[in-house]
Amino acid sequence: MAQPPVEVAEALRLAAGDRAVVRRRLILLDGQPVELADSYYPPRIADATPLAEPTKIPGGATTLLARLGYHVHRAVEDIEQRPAEPHETEALLLEPGASVLTLTRTSYSANGAPFEASLMVMKAPRRLRYELEIQ
Repeated sequence: MAQPPVEVAEALRLAAGDRAVVRRRLILLDGQPVELADSYYPPRIADATPLAEPTKIPGGATTLLARLGYHVHRAVEDIEQRPAEPHETEALLLEPGASVLTLTRTSYSANGAPFEASLMVMKAPRRLRYELEIQ
């Protein structure tokens, strides 16, 4: 459990001071760090599930969420560029003063309730391409 960033707490509709279950990952490409990815879940969804454990989830979080009845009906993404924070500079092996791209994705169920908010911090510049098919 962790105190989520403000934008994540707002996306998940958490009350001030509420904590969330977080899964943190460092994404490597050819052995080099390229992205920090944190996924947050409301405790009512993630407590007492593998989402709250530090180990890998067989089939991934999306498969587990589907088994729990949470299917992505709508996703909203915000992408921004900003200066890297010191811990991001260190983790991503960036030069001082480098910029990063941030992508905040909120996943919503068919009833409009948010059930996952992911915050990704990526080395910049980068080309992003998305193709989503939600059924």
